[in-house]
Amino acid sequence: MLHPLRSFLAGAVRFASGGEIGRASVKARIETPTRLRGAPPEMRTADPTVADEFGAGFFCFAGKRAQANGRSPFSLTPPSRAWRRALAEFSWLRDLRAAGSPEAHRTARALVQDFLELRWPPADDPALEPEAAARRVMSLLAHAPFLLEGAEPPFVRLLLQGVADQARSLAAMLASRRAKGVDRLICALALLEFSLCTDSSPQLMTQARQVFLAALDEQILADGGHVSRNPRTTLDLSLDFLGLRQVMVAQGVKPPTALTTAIDRMISLLRLLQHGDGALARFNGMGAGNPGALATVFAHEPAGAPRLEDARFSGYARMERGGTIVIMDAGAPPRKDYSREAHAGALSFELSLGPELVVVNGGAPPAAPEAAREAAREAPSHSTLCLDGQSSSRIAPLSERADSGLILEGGPTKRARRRSTRFGDALSAELYGYVGRYGLRHDRLLILSRDGAKLLGQDRLSAIRGARAGRQARPFVLRFHLHPQAQAALGDDGWSADVTLPSGARLRFVADNSPPRLEASCYFAAPEGPRPTTQIVLYGEAAQGARLRWTFEVVSKPAGGGGSGDG
Repeated sequence: MLHPLRSFLAGAVRFASGGEIGRASVKARIETPTRLRGAPPEMRTADPTVADEFGAGFFCFAGKRAQANGRSPFSLTPPSRAWRRALAEFSWLRDLRAAGSPEAHRTARALVQDFLELRWPPADDPALEPEAAARRVMSLLAHAPFLLEGAEPPFVRLLLQGVADQARSLAAMLASRRAKGVDRLICALALLEFSLCTDSSPQLMTQARQVFLAALDEQILADGGHVSRNPRTTLDLSLDFLGLRQVMVAQGVKPPTALTTAIDRMISLLRLLQHGDGALARFNGMGAGNPGALATVFAHEPAGAPRLEDARFSGYARMERGGTIVIMDAGAPPRKDYSREAHAGALSFELSLGPELVVVNGGAPPAAPEAAREAAREAPSHSTLCLDGQSSSRIAPLSERADSGLILEGGPTKRARRRSTRFGDALSAELYGYVGRYGLRHDRLLILSRDGAKLLGQDRLSAIRGARAGRQARPFVLRFHLHPQAQAALGDDGWSADVTLPSGARLRFVADNSPPRLEASCYFAAPEGPRPTTQIVLYGEAAQGARLRWTFEVVSKPAGGGGSGDG
């Protein structure tokens, strides 16, 4: 009789491939390994306090908490699909390993055994999704030495059999194209690591490598960004690629040039997106910062690597002067099939002064209700222009439909142009996302002074010749969302606003012909969850040639020369 997990996965393989395994991308037979030849390094930081939570019977994932009350967490009714997915990815093995206690060791082994002996629910269980399966294989391989230390032969056989069964399911997902988008890249990477770390056939390693390199070529852009334009995806994949490269070197396998080149370029792109506080700019799905992950990635930065300022393929640009950093999203929406986490934040920007954030986008919430996730993606949650209450991209609402959350319509942008002026560095870009509905193009110009003390901006709406534009005047709103640590107050003249940072630094905002207003806003990207904050808002009527000029100027430097920021 087949083991329950083997029986289920065998059925999953037949279902996923339509019974035609011969069409698989990876055709080599995957045998159960007799031994492990190595283990991928754990590239992510651990939290050993998780071991105490598990020991007390509490399992916290994706913003939800469940109490096991002596039962296996895998037998619980999950509080959310994201909770179930996170549990089944086994990333928490690094936390138990870091705890280092005998109890944590026993807990880890017991949970792995619970999972591998599980009688499975229906095939739509989040634990069986491609990325969850791939992350599980990578986690089990990385922590196999920890799990197998002092293990009895039955557990050793169970673990080796379980990892092999899941490797077969990855091969089936790749063959059937069930693993799509970034999932395909991660599944191929996990299967390649399996072939490197076990006594698998050379054919399996060759075929897994080919599938991985094909996905790499399709998804990693020439400037190092991921095709989704999500900085968080680039960060996560860079950690995965670094681990793959290290295990290749450890096994005496020369890493492909394409992999090494991709890693170097991804590090350069992450540097472009990094603010003075160490966090990444909140564009297209990026949420709370992960300082440990960034520190790990930047530790592998090539010595003397040139700093990237323009990522023309990823659609990002950076200006930096005198400790002031401006980062702009000048790109079009990603391809539809990679757009599920992309935001309608075209031409938005973020501004930091030393280690303190001033102007930000709302960012992606770490875990939030669907309504909050949808709101975070729309144009009003970004520091950019919003025309007639509409976003520049149309995002499908979250639902059971296949297009749930995808960007259905999004106008192109003309890539950022950089030039030097007598005043300072200038960036300009054009957005065509409103042309189809209103016949108007949004142009944005940003100029940062040579000393970094002043940022000049101009937003203009221009009629497009031949485009159908409504005759009725349309309102527009220009928003500048402030970081929660930045405090704003309107000036006595009614035509300016002062922004004070925790360090004592103060900036003054002024705009031509439009008095600023201060309104409530939400910063979704805080590590602890959404936080209230303030936005500076300018209102106007859209018409051909409508133009707003505005300025942020540093009028008081930090007290004692210091500053702070938490990203």
